[in-house]
Amino acid sequence: MSANLYRFKYDEYGNTKEIIVYASGAPARSCSYINKGTAFSLEERSSLNLDAMLPPGVRNLDDQLETTRVKVQEKVGDIEKYIFIRALFNRNATLAHALIKSDIDTYAKIIYTPTVGYAVQRYSSMFRQANGLHFYPGNIDRAEDILRRFAHRDIRVAVVTDNHGILGLGDQGAGGIAACLGKLMLYTQGAGIAPWHCLPISLDVGTDNEKLLADKQYLGWPQRRLKGEEYLSFIGRFVRAFRNVFPNALCQWEDFSPKIAFSINDAFCDELISFNDDIQGTGAVAAAALLSAMKIKEESLIDQRFLIHGAGCGGIGIAEQLTRNLKDRGLSEEEACQRIFIVDSGGLITRHKENDFHKKKFAKDKGLHPWIADLDPVDIPGIIREAGITVLIGTTGQDYFFNDDTVAEIKKNTDRPVILPLFHHVLAPELFCQNIGKWSEKGILIATGNPCSTSEMLESAYGISQCNNALIFPGVVLGILASGANEVLPEFFTVAAEQASALLSPEQLEEGNLMPPLRDIRAVAKKIALAVAMCAVEKGINRPCVYSDFQPGDDQARMARLIDKIRWKPEYLSLVPM
Repeated sequence: MSANLYRFKYDEYGNTKEIIVYASGAPARSCSYINKGTAFSLEERSSLNLDAMLPPGVRNLDDQLETTRVKVQEKVGDIEKYIFIRALFNRNATLAHALIKSDIDTYAKIIYTPTVGYAVQRYSSMFRQANGLHFYPGNIDRAEDILRRFAHRDIRVAVVTDNHGILGLGDQGAGGIAACLGKLMLYTQGAGIAPWHCLPISLDVGTDNEKLLADKQYLGWPQRRLKGEEYLSFIGRFVRAFRNVFPNALCQWEDFSPKIAFSINDAFCDELISFNDDIQGTGAVAAAALLSAMKIKEESLIDQRFLIHGAGCGGIGIAEQLTRNLKDRGLSEEEACQRIFIVDSGGLITRHKENDFHKKKFAKDKGLHPWIADLDPVDIPGIIREAGITVLIGTTGQDYFFNDDTVAEIKKNTDRPVILPLFHHVLAPELFCQNIGKWSEKGILIATGNPCSTSEMLESAYGISQCNNALIFPGVVLGILASGANEVLPEFFTVAAEQASALLSPEQLEEGNLMPPLRDIRAVAKKIALAVAMCAVEKGINRPCVYSDFQPGDDQARMARLIDKIRWKPEYLSLVPM
């Protein structure tokens, strides 16, 4: 979309109040932010030279929504629905978001997980229209000039991927940008960040996916992935360009491979306002579910023993967040880590074998746990028995971890075990989906990750929540933007977890729910945003906010008002022809 077609006019809070339109006729309709379709008023049709380019009937947004919902229902299969909604967004962003908002529970599964996983894999064959930016070795030296083309959109959040660890599917090359597009739609739904302030970015450093390299239709950079210094230099050039063009925007790292994700997140946290949702968002949403479980069990986190399957971004992110929660309750870091056991592809992580840096502090020593010496490192029931495990968390799907044997063993340690199957792989084993209702009836507290293909089986099951990162990251980022925080603190995710859990009513807790429903995404984001913003003010890392007259020292009510005022709603804006 060319910048010379339109200009946004903001109110005192930085929310868009109208669009100044320089284009007329077909070019005006070609911009998805301007286009209203049949909802253009007669006056707008005249002033924008749209006379005779539309049928005479005028429909409002509600009328359009009714028609659009019918069209979506007529599509066969979720991938066809995904294609329709993406095409609608490219034509009319407001109508697309109004549609999603009308039934977020249903449409979130289409625009993001699990359906987006198929869109990622079929990106080249399904390609219809470019969205966002694709940097690769051929253009990375021009990154700053390229980013400046988007300056007119006042970018406030970018979701950036190197396409290496997409949704548990691994290296998906250029298709990874589809996951960024989906996540940004949830930012708009939850945080109310207008779609024009969002930017998906693919850092296409090549692919080692043999299938993609052999595909003549593949649209990405068809070379092996950059490694070592070449890779780091590429990322560094992007970071410098982004910081120079959008110094106040937030950069969310998305779907990097575990070894790279931790180093990238740490390396550039002082240069960009940035975080990694796979690490920190996953940690926070799991912590929120566990805080709710403790209210139901009437126990403390300190009294629990945790077993996490998966030592990637999600697993270590959860372990790190749990460590912070336990330290907040009086434990030392060493004491906290000793309560957290992690299993990776080689079994239980122990100190007698070599571990990546991010795993080391959770590695167990046979001096403190003598049973380690004689136990098979993949004997999950044995680990549960010897370590006294009361909480099972899975970030990767394997039959040997979530099954009747492990559930029977954990029941010996506590009357109400907590089980969080949080893996995201669209092809993951579905055994847990088939058994989870049965386990719930036995008093086990359960929250699942993003839906699997049999998730409909769970919708009527007693007390089973969806433990979705979308209940965390929109609120965190909204709070950062509202406060003008100049960095992302670990404390933001701690307060986010506390606030998400606090939103559950006594009745919901009584029913065994560990998380609010996804349909409450806007309410959850608002509550989290306020807590994050006030945390930033308390820590003294906020900067004078460009959106209002809010200053440090103002009370919480004024910050809450600011948060309300900066949130965009999917409603048609006034158009001012020029």
